[in-house]
Amino acid sequence: MTPALVTRFAPSPTGELHLGHAFSALTAWDAAFAAGGRFLLRIEDIDATRARPVFEAQILEDLAWLGIRWETPVLRQSEHLADYHAALEDLADKGLIYRCFRTRADVASEITRAPHGPSAAVFTGAALPPDAEAERLSRGEAFAWRLSLTAARRWLGPAYDALTFQEAGRGPAGEQGTIRAEPDRLGDIVLARKDVGVAYHLAVVVDDARQGVSHVIRGCDLFEAAHIQRLLQALLDLPTPVYRHHPLLLGPDGKRLAKRNGAPALRALRDAGETAEDVRRRIADALAAS
Repeated sequence: MTPALVTRFAPSPTGELHLGHAFSALTAWDAAFAAGGRFLLRIEDIDATRARPVFEAQILEDLAWLGIRWETPVLRQSEHLADYHAALEDLADKGLIYRCFRTRADVASEITRAPHGPSAAVFTGAALPPDAEAERLSRGEAFAWRLSLTAARRWLGPAYDALTFQEAGRGPAGEQGTIRAEPDRLGDIVLARKDVGVAYHLAVVVDDARQGVSHVIRGCDLFEAAHIQRLLQALLDLPTPVYRHHPLLLGPDGKRLAKRNGAPALRALRDAGETAEDVRRRIADALAAS
């Protein structure tokens, strides 16, 4: 028997949902409904500096208005921080992460100075010598935990270059089928930082495994994330879902629909008297024009 499709919509409550969010949520919901599967809602609220309860409440209202139904209880990442830190400790125990004391400006400067320029470079680094690290810690200097691709390659051996994931949708360049994972494209990513706690990549792989997500359905702007998430799944012994990336909705100016580009909020459309079917027609029109 083929396992039931399990997918999810995972918004961050840092602003209002707009038409692009509706497209992604409805795409995942329609896939689950058509397959007789399960649809989950996950609130990705680990960024306590930006997440707001008012936006979470509005997300629930907007999705219900669209006719989407989800299983309860809803998973809120802020309620599972201990699990993400346990995953971080697992990586630390394996020697796969290191403290990085560079600021964002330092990292940007290093990338700019790379031989082939910033468009071709990503950041890679290494732990400081123990004495130097201890001194900086004693001064209370801030640091981020970064994943070491060098250590990950050493840990996995030949399996590192054999990592793949299945793309059942289409990546931004038309990628489909079995995709070779290339985590080096993202460099030594940050997995935790004091101001926002654990990072998106770590939390999402832990949650997808915890919730039994079989298909990750999301916009193709997150296609690159699949490369590093596949590596984290291997390092943490977590299952790998099928990825199904969908195109992004574009506005009349050809730019991705986003609040900063004037995309109307779903609440504004609802207040103007539009219906969920009107939203679906708007989405169809935007796709046809893309």
